[in-house]
Amino acid sequence: MKAIKKKTVRRLRRKRHIRKKVSGTADRPRLTVFRSAKHIYCQVIDDFTGVTIASASTQVKEISDAGSTGNIKGAEAVGALLAGRLKEKGIEAVSFDRNGYKYHGRIEALAETLRKEGIKV
Repeated sequence: MKAIKKKTVRRLRRKRHIRKKVSGTADRPRLTVFRSAKHIYCQVIDDFTGVTIASASTQVKEISDAGSTGNIKGAEAVGALLAGRLKEKGIEAVSFDRNGYKYHGRIEALAETLRKEGIKV
């Protein structure tokens, strides 16, 4: 239990350092990612107005019915869904806030899928 707490504290410390530099504007909103053991959640936020522009997660019916939620396939599905929602709103570029997580695995798969769909990350 103690090791889990230390791991979370270290991630939150990294998160604070990242957030000092990464912020979202109307032209280039911030894409923040939360990763749990079973799911992955994304929000695109305009930090000046404090408004969530678009969101996607593996708990959306389209993705959860496919059965891939806590793995790379699920992250890729979330990336594709979010890219479609961003294109509908006319957003072509986002600032990527990895929220203190290492850039590999599901986080990397999400970012790469957004790039393949035409969103500048």
